Amino acid sequence: MRALRAVAVTLAVMGTGIFFPFILRSREALWGKTLKSHVISVVEASQLMVDNAVYNTMKRNLKKREVLSPVQLLSFSKLPESTSGAISRAAEIMETSIQALKRKQSEFFTDTLSADLLGTIANLSGCLPFMLPPRCPDTCLANKYRLITGACNNRDHPRWGASNTALARWLPPVYEDGFSQPRGWNPDFLYHGFPLPPVREVTSHLIQVSNEAVTEDDQYSDFLTVWGQYIDHDIALTPQSTSTTAFWEGVDCQLTCENQNPCFPIQLPSNSSGTTACLPFYRSSAACGTGDQGVLFGNLSAANPRQQMNGLTSFLDASTVYGSSPGIEKQLRNWSSPAGLLRVNTRHKDTGGTYLPFASAACAPDPGAPRATRTPCFLAGDGRASEVPALAAVHTLWLREHNRLAATFKAINSHWSAETVYQEARKVVGALHQIITMRDYIPKILGPDAFRQYVGPYEGYDPNVNPTVSNIFSTAAFRFGHATVHPLVRRLDIDFQDHTDLPRLQLHDVFFRPWRLIQEGGLDPIVRGLLARPAKLQVQEQLMNEELTEKLFVLSNSGTLDLASLNLQRGRDHGLPGYNEWREFCGLSRLETSAEMSRAITNRSVVNKIMDLYKHADNIDVWLGGLAEDFLPGARTGPLFACIIGKQMKALRDGDRFWWENSHVFTDAQRQELEKHSLPRVICDNTGLTRVPVDAFHTGKFPQDFESCEDIPSMDLEVWRETFPQDDKCVFPEKVDNGNFVHCEESGKLVLVYFCLHGYKLQGQEQITCTQNGWDSEPPVCKDVNECADLTHPPCHPSAKCKNTKGSFQCVCTDPYVLGEDEKTCIDSGRLPRASWVSIALGALLIGGLASLTWTVICRWTYSDRKSTLLITEGNARVTTQPGLKNSQERGISPHKATAEDTGQEPAYGSRVLLCE
Repeated sequence: MRALRAVAVTLAVMGTGIFFPFILRSREALWGKTLKSHVISVVEASQLMVDNAVYNTMKRNLKKREVLSPVQLLSFSKLPESTSGAISRAAEIMETSIQALKRKQSEFFTDTLSADLLGTIANLSGCLPFMLPPRCPDTCLANKYRLITGACNNRDHPRWGASNTALARWLPPVYEDGFSQPRGWNPDFLYHGFPLPPVREVTSHLIQVSNEAVTEDDQYSDFLTVWGQYIDHDIALTPQSTSTTAFWEGVDCQLTCENQNPCFPIQLPSNSSGTTACLPFYRSSAACGTGDQGVLFGNLSAANPRQQMNGLTSFLDASTVYGSSPGIEKQLRNWSSPAGLLRVNTRHKDTGGTYLPFASAACAPDPGAPRATRTPCFLAGDGRASEVPALAAVHTLWLREHNRLAATFKAINSHWSAETVYQEARKVVGALHQIITMRDYIPKILGPDAFRQYVGPYEGYDPNVNPTVSNIFSTAAFRFGHATVHPLVRRLDIDFQDHTDLPRLQLHDVFFRPWRLIQEGGLDPIVRGLLARPAKLQVQEQLMNEELTEKLFVLSNSGTLDLASLNLQRGRDHGLPGYNEWREFCGLSRLETSAEMSRAITNRSVVNKIMDLYKHADNIDVWLGGLAEDFLPGARTGPLFACIIGKQMKALRDGDRFWWENSHVFTDAQRQELEKHSLPRVICDNTGLTRVPVDAFHTGKFPQDFESCEDIPSMDLEVWRETFPQDDKCVFPEKVDNGNFVHCEESGKLVLVYFCLHGYKLQGQEQITCTQNGWDSEPPVCKDVNECADLTHPPCHPSAKCKNTKGSFQCVCTDPYVLGEDEKTCIDSGRLPRASWVSIALGALLIGGLASLTWTVICRWTYSDRKSTLLITEGNARVTTQPGLKNSQERGISPHKATAEDTGQEPAYGSRVLLCE
């Protein structure tokens, strides 16, 4: 039935595209009701198509739930959370609709569509609510704490830097159809007379190197690499498509080597038999709206090419710890704690320390563990926390640091509400992320000269600077760190030597295996290895080790992925212009010939390989070109990536109203204390280590390069003690049901600002002020939101029934349907309904009962027949039992059988008598 529906949907959309030329011949029809009705039909058909593709994806994943593959693990880390998922779905519906409209009439889009038609497309697709400016708070907290979504940081441009908005474009995208198709989508499309080389071929010829051939960095530790990865996960996540099946054809992306949106497979060299092979690849989710998000659309063809979404806030705000949406934040917080703590793992402890809580998703299993006890993935502000133990360890450090700070703040300021404690600790943790990154990390990456040129000293908040993370930064430049990943995981003992009980592991043995952290020594051995062992050095002929190019997320009998090819394909998916375009953007000279290339890449062999593959310098993928450049003095990047990373970091700093150095964020005394803090201090406070290097990013030799934790400076949290007098007439409430409050000062008066937990709505006045007569208003109350009543944007898919619960809702399915991964859509489990099994059981019981009853009747009739046969008379004389019968009964032989045997005669109805007895 679903197959027929999919065919019908496809035919409907294709049919709409076929008949559009006839519709568009009339200018009046173009702008009239007829056109609008057809646009509505296209959008509705596109919605069915996208939902059907997502449905098929979840159904396939349900069948494979017990067998994890590398693609599933990658998808888990790239899938959007609930809000991002809704936006992704809406954007895919909108883009599919526009593609259907353009399919047969591209000239139709040379004119600007009417606002009415654009509004219809945006509204029906579900994009419109995510394109409108958010409602910004107007309380005294507007300048005190940043919103969890990053919105309203810039009051004039409230979506700048906010989560679930489009990545910034510093250069226009290059799509093969000018609108959406990636570079390399069409095999016959030529760039400067040549097709682009397959990305897997670039990897094998230019990027990959064996594990044994890597060169180690003589200056920097593995912590430098891990911090870069961790910070990248703080500011950027481009979710992949929510569907893994083609929208138009319905084919599984893991089973096709054809480019069918959202499938963009990585082609592999043909084998000896000529069979085409590929690695699955899913396109990034499109974003609703374009540009600065302030305009609805404008000219559809010129202003709205496909953009990609950032599911996180762009700011350095520790969203790795707290999340980037109210829904994730709700899961991470310990709402019963009066000290504003974060949730911790209740099943496992690390020698007294805490672990991250578990998520619902399953990670790669411990081979020796029974299925019922398999370790789930960790739950953190970012879904990639379980990728490798080192990354999970850094996430865990900051979970512990938040709870340490919060507990101290509550002890110092007992009058603070749980919300105030949480927000103050969150603000400090965010500031420390900014300090460690900009003071200790970025200068080492850019080198001193590039840091001065592109970043420079802080001169205050600039509301004209857009802090939004750029597409080129997240998709190419900041992925330089992949070339610094060491193929080995080193775990060290208390003397910083290789641990006798915890041998070195190859990287592929730790991907998505949190049980290794929990069961194999906890945080301390991992952290020691990060501090005292060198990172891999980025060498032009050793760009990426085979753990990443051949064994990424490898699992037994499940294939593998290639990170280098994924990076190259992602750049093409996003339509990133080529290497020379970005050099020109940064004011660097274009490199056209091999001789010119050799000025930036001194290894002539590498230059020759690049030119042999790409044929023309302008065709070079920007990630490869930037990665291969010679380092700047004192840096770990070349001039192109130093420019892009430097410009991005300056924008993140100067465009952030809550940057820690901005005068209103902290007091002078607090800023002085924050400057004392460091990553080594965080390690001292949250692990069992007693000695650490002064700089966590420099490789240190133990013990000479290590200092006692007693000598590592720390913050004096007393400067956060609040002496704010509380008037007896205005007493702080002890508890707010399903909500909380934060206090602040406005015009010299005490003010309480209330908020409700996610899933509740404030009724009453949000802000109340202390006056001479007490509070000027009664405190508001938090009322449960009935999400199921929202008919415009229902929380559940039409296939599910919405059930309102306290503070949330639940999507309920009718057996045998079960909830899919989005927990909103009902998918066929493939089994019979429980009611059917009950019916079968009852039917079997009934049949069995009838059979038993029938048999009983037959047996009684048989027994009656038998009695009559035993009363055989000859001349009215009764035949008595034969003498041998008694002996037969004593031997346990049936009397009827004995009679037959002893007499040598057939018993009357003998078989029936035997069965009955």
